[in-house]
Order: sequence, then C-alpha cells, then structure tokens
Amino acid sequence: MSNFTNSTTLAPSATPSLTPVPLCPSWAVCLGYIGVACAVCFSNFGSAWGTWKSGVSLCHTGVRHPKSIMKNVIPIVMAGVIGIYGLIVGVILGQGVTKPTSVRDNTYSVYTGMAHLASGLCCGLSGLVAGGCIGIVGDYGVRSVGYRASAITLFPATAAEAEGYTQVADGEEAAEGEGEQISGSDDQNKLFVGMLIMLIFSEALALYGLIMALIVSQHVYTCDD
Repeated sequence: MSNFTNSTTLAPSATPSLTPVPLCPSWAVCLGYIGVACAVCFSNFGSAWGTWKSGVSLCHTGVRHPKSIMKNVIPIVMAGVIGIYGLIVGVILGQGVTKPTSVRDNTYSVYTGMAHLASGLCCGLSGLVAGGCIGIVGDYGVRSVGYRASAITLFPATAAEAEGYTQVADGEEAAEGEGEQISGSDDQNKLFVGMLIMLIFSEALALYGLIMALIVSQHVYTCDD
C-alpha cells in the first residue's frame, strides 16, 4: 500500500501592502477654510442674536423712559464685540492656510487643518452662546430697569403679597421722613449693577473661546519641515 503524500504546499499569506496616507492632501485646505467660516459665521450669529434681543427691549423701554436709552445701550455694545472676536480669529486662520507650491505640491497638512478647524469652532460656538446669553440677560435687565424708572407696578397691590418690595413710585422722589426706605433711584442702580455683572460674565465666555482659539491656531505642521 503506497503512501500518498500531498505535494501541494500552502503559500504563505501575502502581507497586504499599506499605502502611506499623505500628510498634506489636497482636501486639507477644506478643514482650514471651514474653521474660518465657523469662527466668523457663528460669532456674527451670536452678535446679531444679542443685538436683536437687547435692541428690541431697549426700544420698548425708551418709549416710557427715554433718559435710560444711553445707559442701557451697554448690552448692545457687548454683543457687537463678539463679532470682532470672530473677525480676528478668521483673519488669523485665513492667513495660516497656505497655497500649493509652483510644482503643485501641497504644504498645508491635515494636522494644521484640524487645528484650524478646532480653533474656529472654539471661537465661533463660544461667541454664539455668549451672544445668546447677553441678549436674554440684556432683554430682561433693560426692561426691569425701565419698569422701575417708569413707576410700573408689577407686583400685587396688597401689603401682604407685596411684602419685601419697595413701595417708592419713582426714583427721583424720595419719601421725606423715611430714611430706612430704599429710594427708586437706588433700586434702578442695583438692578443695573446686577445686569452689568451678568453681562460681563456672559462676555467672558466668548473671551475664553477667543483665547483658546489663538492658542490652538499656533499648532502648525507643514510638509516642508
């Protein structure tokens, strides 16, 4: 009985060749320009949102109390500054996007593109939420100051339900003989200071995004290195 041997040998599995991924592909510039668009558009969106909300309330308040218009214009100014943050970051990122060489070699890397995209999102989204916060705080804050200055009663008239609120009608006239009673002018100042503090911390949100965007935008790698 003859022994049959299998003469066929299994070929070793061929190792698949790994094609190296280029560090500077042609589509890398899309990441950078998307970062530029995010920084500018989102920041302007937040700036317009805050200006709209605060501006409408300022106009409504100015009908009853015109003297408070210039004092309560601060939320609109702070909302407009957010758009400047996006403009600054957009200009920096736009200048960082390099064009191909004369022999059509791309020098803008994916690493740089992702850094610029993250930078634009940091500034843009921070400006968006900061603008919305400024608009809402400015809306209610300006209306509250205007209501207090116009002697509009928003609370129940009964003494039991209105306990804890000042009963002074107007800020310009303090009741004589009531030294412990808080005047309407003091109420307006306290409301304005509280609104201003909230606006400052709301603006700080956009400033945090601007700082991080400037730091991240410095992370650059070119294929010439």
